Amino acid sequence: MNAETLLLGLLQGVTEFLPVSSSGHLALAKAVTGHGEMSLAFDLVLHLATLLASFFYFFHDIASILLEWLYGFINANARRWLGWRFGWAVILGTLVTGPIGIFLKPLVNSSSDNMLILGGNFLITGALLLSSKFFAPGDSAVSARHGIFVGLLQGLSVFPGVSRSGATIWAGRLSGLSGVEAFRFSFLLSMPAILGASLYEAKDLGGLGGFLGALPSGWFPAALAAFASGLASLTLLRRLVEGGGWWFFSLYCIALGCAVVVYSIIGV
Repeated sequence: MNAETLLLGLLQGVTEFLPVSSSGHLALAKAVTGHGEMSLAFDLVLHLATLLASFFYFFHDIASILLEWLYGFINANARRWLGWRFGWAVILGTLVTGPIGIFLKPLVNSSSDNMLILGGNFLITGALLLSSKFFAPGDSAVSARHGIFVGLLQGLSVFPGVSRSGATIWAGRLSGLSGVEAFRFSFLLSMPAILGASLYEAKDLGGLGGFLGALPSGWFPAALAAFASGLASLTLLRRLVEGGGWWFFSLYCIALGCAVVVYSIIGV
């Protein structure tokens, strides 16, 4: 089990941030290894490890935006600063994401083991990424409208196989943000959503004792692997988005989606 948990940790870190859907890859990995009932506690640990990686990577941005947003409450001039607009965009996006995610949760749970749906979702991700190749360069500043639109796409990306980072960066680019700004907004918006979803799921674990008791052996090295590989993935994705080459992930998602669909239909 140690080798398998370590593999799942690496897989989570690599795919959580790259636009290929970590939940979709974990679903495939669990099906292949035969551990489709991996504990909820372990899934939460891996998500929290990658959340910590994103917090570490964006620490300077978080501190700067938070200070400017707070200062806007006591200084009217500060309300023209990026941090004020960015902070409200994150709040609005989170308010849009939360209800959508909660509403769709029963449907996600009922379809999570359906390989045909999973393959179709990978194809959706591939189509979104491929279409971004044709977007014009953007230079808009993050605003409330970006928060609402990107938050909507984040809420809809709860299905395994639909990449959260892919959908939200795509939405940011479509709505006029530059690649780097869409990248930054995507991941800053993801933090409260991931934390909120983790707390929502954790309520069913029966407290700290139940949480720790449900963890498999080797969970801590797997969490470290998720953290380290998550940092590496963030660095790689920023460079690709900035250089305009992130759409190449569409080829992978389309190929994987086709393979999963064929497998689900003919079983080979």
